[in-house]
Amino acid sequence: MAKIDVLDLSGKKVGAFDLAEEVFGAINEDLLWEAVKHYRASLRAGTHATKNRKLVSGSGKKLWRQKGTGRARVGSIRSPLWRHGGTVHGPQPRSYDYQFPRKKLQGALRSALAAKLGDGKLIVVEDFELKEAKSKQVREALDALKVEKTALLVDAASKDGNRNLELGARNLEGVELVSSSQVHPYHLLRYEHAIFSKPALEKLQSALKAAAPKSKPKAEVA
Repeated sequence: MAKIDVLDLSGKKVGAFDLAEEVFGAINEDLLWEAVKHYRASLRAGTHATKNRKLVSGSGKKLWRQKGTGRARVGSIRSPLWRHGGTVHGPQPRSYDYQFPRKKLQGALRSALAAKLGDGKLIVVEDFELKEAKSKQVREALDALKVEKTALLVDAASKDGNRNLELGARNLEGVELVSSSQVHPYHLLRYEHAIFSKPALEKLQSALKAAAPKSKPKAEVA
């Protein structure tokens, strides 16, 4: 079983954490692609709209009589055949979200964690306890952890929450804070570093390990 160092916010090692093989053992790129596609689809506003002949401006009066003029018959200036007429089968407001199997999402999350570990971008800290709700303290902690670019902070969900961390991290560019129950493969792939508090990683690993498919025992050869 692999292990990862547990650090404090000053970057010093204070312990180790056992990583489950069922969670960090393999990377499925196809599942990652599907999970990211689903997440980005759910972000789409879907507010695009075109006007059909009912909505476009213009009189509904018949322009000329049906027969006898030698011209093509026409019923309204709002016809799609005319300039400034209505649009046929144009896009209308809709949701782009769709159902994504929970087991596939959990598999993608395991793959994203394994990829972060393989890249050496997974960091585990003892906790995110800050004395004050200041962005400067969060920035100093990130510098001590050698995080120069973007970072995803994952803390364990609690009843009261970590208010100092929330207020200190929200104004930092390229830094996002989520709870262990809300982390998504898209978050892990979007940010360069993923920084987990030890309780958050314990909770997430336990849930993913319980949902991991059981390996079948090998058949004995007679």
